[in-house]
Amino acid sequence: MKTLKLVLVSITLLLALTTIGATNNPDWGATGHRTIGKIAEDYLTSKTKRKIEDILNGQSLALVSTFGDDIKSDKRYNDFYTWHYVNMPFGVKYEDSEKNEKGDLVSGIEKCKQVLLDKNSSKDDKAFYLKLLVHLIGDLHQPMHVGRAEDKGGNDIQVRWFNDGTNLHRVWDSDMINHFNMTYTELAENTDKISKEQVKFLQKGAIMDWANETQQLAIKVYSSAEVGEKLGYNYAYNNFELVRSQLQVGGVRLAKVLNDLFS
Repeated sequence: MKTLKLVLVSITLLLALTTIGATNNPDWGATGHRTIGKIAEDYLTSKTKRKIEDILNGQSLALVSTFGDDIKSDKRYNDFYTWHYVNMPFGVKYEDSEKNEKGDLVSGIEKCKQVLLDKNSSKDDKAFYLKLLVHLIGDLHQPMHVGRAEDKGGNDIQVRWFNDGTNLHRVWDSDMINHFNMTYTELAENTDKISKEQVKFLQKGAIMDWANETQQLAIKVYSSAEVGEKLGYNYAYNNFELVRSQLQVGGVRLAKVLNDLFS
């Protein structure tokens, strides 16, 4: 009887911890980031795959894709917090915007690339910045990570997702993805079929160009909901295809960045 009680207590604690983790999913949530990592793996060259496998000791891009969020709870990495987003006034391109002296999403990605290209970087440093790069490319394609500073990228825009209180940023990070109820492998395996020409088109441009592009999507997202509005089936119906598209574009472009670094 005592053994049974211990088992029940253990299960209860496990469920509680799982629930706590599930309610704290910033930046696409784990499912979104892993989807992007999984998609990218299909577009890597053989040489790139070998180098990544060596740096990450065999870990997959999907597995390491949440690293940027995992380290947020460790105060030693507070300096990387501002790397997860970039705020630009609407109508102002990144290259013309005032830069955050602590760094931002675009400069953070460039720093990761710099470390990975440096022949003097240690393997540990390369692993750290590679995992961070995978995460940040994902963030770059979540529209609300290129949102307005005054509302913290939609975090201060309170709405309801069905009957639960949430905010516009979180709706796009994880609420819609969780509602769709597919695993990251299912999402990756069910992306739209695109041609080699379409892949090349998506991979054109520099990091700042992609940031400017995402800002245009952010403008549309801001206009998609009002403060206090109850969002649900209709909102998901009208917007989830953009979520799926951004996950796919993020994966295709992540592969481009990695191939340029390692091929």
